[in-house]
Parts: sequence; C-alpha cells; structure tokens
Amino acid sequence: MYTDPFLTDDQDPKTSEKVLGKLQDMLTAGETIVYLAVQKKPVSLIPDSIVVTDKGIIFCTAGNLGFNTKFDIFIWKDIKEVSFKEEFLGSKFTAVPLTGENITIDYIPKVQARKLYQFSNEQLEKQRALQQQQAIEEKHVAAPVTINAPPAHEEPITMPVEAE
Repeated sequence: MYTDPFLTDDQDPKTSEKVLGKLQDMLTAGETIVYLAVQKKPVSLIPDSIVVTDKGIIFCTAGNLGFNTKFDIFIWKDIKEVSFKEEFLGSKFTAVPLTGENITIDYIPKVQARKLYQFSNEQLEKQRALQQQQAIEEKHVAAPVTINAPPAHEEPITMPVEAE
C-alpha cells in the first residue's frame, strides 16, 4: 500500500504500513482513509493507531505481543463526539459512542491528535447535516397532503322575475 500521504505528521512508517495494509481488506466499497494517527509511547514494541475514514473511525490496538490486532470500528452516525487532551508526552484521544463505553488511546503526538480531532469533527458535521436533511425529507413525505378540490358544480340560483 502507498503510505506516503499518511506520513505527513511524523507517523511511524512501519506501523502505518502494517495498519493500512490490514485496513485495505476491511474498508467498504468507496470508503477512503482521511487520516492516520500512530501512538508514540516512550516504550512500546507495537504502537496503537487511529484511522479516520469518510464513513467512520477505527481504533487499532495491538494485543498478545503484536500477534493480533483488535479493531474497534464505529460509523459516524454512532459517534456522539470526539475529544482530546494534551498532556506532557502526547495527547489522549477519545471517541464517545452513542451507546457503550468511551474508547481512548493515549500517547498520540499532539499534532496528530489535533488533526484527528479536526478531521473527525468534519466527518461528524457532514453526518449531522445528512441526518438533518433526511429528517426534513421524511417530515415532508410524512406530512398530510391537502388537495383543494374544485368546487362541485352548482346549479345557478335563479330568482323569479315578476312581469310588468
């Protein structure tokens, strides 16, 4: 996989290539990756990562000494909000789903956390605008339609005229 577009903010090239390679087979038709952030712990063999796509957000956490990877995948309509907190050695990035527990990855480089936040919020805004548009369309379709029928044909009223 071509990783250069995703190495703009000092992401680890080996981890990026590994994660992006796995995701290629998981993305839905037409889904594109918007941004990739890679954890930078002081001591870590296999860093975690977060991928923002145009359809959702994917948290990739390594387990079992790197022999397996856990993917927590959320589509944008299932995310309430995202946030991050800058700390001394990086940032904590958190996604708050509509149901279930918050998911957080720490030690995300500060620049990457800011961009994750920016790109995630852009996608959330697009999703909310789409939902509002759909709600308006549904309301319009569900609204009762009143048809003003032409008045029934009435006979003219005739008044008797007196002859002189």
